[in-house]
Amino acid sequence: MNVSPNPNLLDLVRETPLARVSAPLPRPHPGFWAKLECLSAGGMKARAALSMLRGARCRGELLPGAPVVESTSGTLGVGLAFAGNALGHPIVLVVDSELEPGMRALLRAHGARLDVVDRPHPVGGWQQARLEQVQRICRDLPGAYWPDQYNNPDNPAGYDEMGAEIAHRLDRVDVLVCSVGSGGHSSGAIRAVRTRWPRARLIGVDTVGSTIFGQPARPRVMRGLGSSIHPRNVSYEDFDEVHWIGPAEAVAACRTLARDSFVTGGWSTGAVSLVAAWASRVEPGANVVTVFPDGPQRYLGTVFDDDFCRARGLLDGHTATRPVEVADPEVEATGWTRCRVVSDPLLKQEVLA
Repeated sequence: MNVSPNPNLLDLVRETPLARVSAPLPRPHPGFWAKLECLSAGGMKARAALSMLRGARCRGELLPGAPVVESTSGTLGVGLAFAGNALGHPIVLVVDSELEPGMRALLRAHGARLDVVDRPHPVGGWQQARLEQVQRICRDLPGAYWPDQYNNPDNPAGYDEMGAEIAHRLDRVDVLVCSVGSGGHSSGAIRAVRTRWPRARLIGVDTVGSTIFGQPARPRVMRGLGSSIHPRNVSYEDFDEVHWIGPAEAVAACRTLARDSFVTGGWSTGAVSLVAAWASRVEPGANVVTVFPDGPQRYLGTVFDDDFCRARGLLDGHTATRPVEVADPEVEATGWTRCRVVSDPLLKQEVLA
């Protein structure tokens, strides 16, 4: 499992462009800015991967040439494969059987070793099953390092620069819209943005069935955002509100972006674009910014595949044009839902206990 470092790759992680998006999502709106992270090598999560591995090397937790083992639903895997190649570390990725064949092939092509979990945890779902397998591999693999993307502060630190890039390019940011999974890029980006504009608002975008903001765990179609655990990198205190998006809304948004703006992506991109367009409509004059984490290539067999979407009822035309608002984040969301109360569900459980 020897990997020779290729530091020249680091020059490929660079400032990504901001695109002005005005596609009707689903109705006309004044427009918003989207940072196109798909146009950087390794995608958005190469920033987090490099930050976590560099931090571990500086602390002596990751020795030169030692293997890195992590759980991923796909996009962090690409980032880690990039970082491992650049810094000289073999990468072992624990994925699950629902990961798209194309993404599996891509990760293997980039040199990662895959360990596939074929059964979800009865409570924690695929995520918990993958994490338990990570622990088993680390016990058996000498010198293995687990970045723990969900709780590692080096994850959000990797996005400080992304937030600074946004702040450098724009005259002001009134609203930042971020998808939430591990909590990394929302935490890092808003920290940098608020350094310049302290009153900038942060809207989190989650998926229905995710437990991050206090919802009950349910099976989830959308990958790349949401969680069945409670990542400690989610900076709950930074959010002004949260939206939950259903897969049908995300599919419609992705396809509208592809047709009317050319720039598009997968589940996270569709979800944040829908909320960013809504924010630009309800806050006239506000400068709204969001992040498109990756491009459409991974999703050709899901979001952009008619047979996949029809089999799941995602093309029946019944998609929301605005969110239903609830006063409590524990009121279960089944479609596009908004809540202006954001709190850490684990802290609430401790209080009740």
